[in-house]
Amino acid sequence: MEVLIWLGIMILLLIIEAITVGLTTIWFAAGALVALIASMLGAGITVQALLFFAVSLILLFFTRPIAVRYINPQKIRTNYEDTIDKTVKITRCVNNKNSTGTAVLNGLEWTVRMQDDNIVLQEGALARVVAVEGVKLILVPEEDKIL
Repeated sequence: MEVLIWLGIMILLLIIEAITVGLTTIWFAAGALVALIASMLGAGITVQALLFFAVSLILLFFTRPIAVRYINPQKIRTNYEDTIDKTVKITRCVNNKNSTGTAVLNGLEWTVRMQDDNIVLQEGALARVVAVEGVKLILVPEEDKIL
């Protein structure tokens, strides 16, 4: 009977893995396979359960990071990650209190706000990007330079 239970658990975990493709339940399916083999060899339920959890957790923690790296080896960088620490040119006065401000970065115009609400930057000034909040760049003045 235990063999059928482990077989059922393994099949269920494989189905869940096929649906989600999250590389999580596959390791527990491997643990269920080891427990299934232990059951067929006559091991007690305690040994089967210990093998199931031990094998599953060892595979999850030690092989999942490697598998994820090889399945998705190239991280797609977005323009968000490239904007931090870049210098932008203000194209419209940046005033947080009036909710105004735009700047050009890499040929694209962005909505911008200052990190400090009390700082106002005029058109032509340069600023450095320190964060991105939603679709807005958060800026700090760059040494009062003007182009």
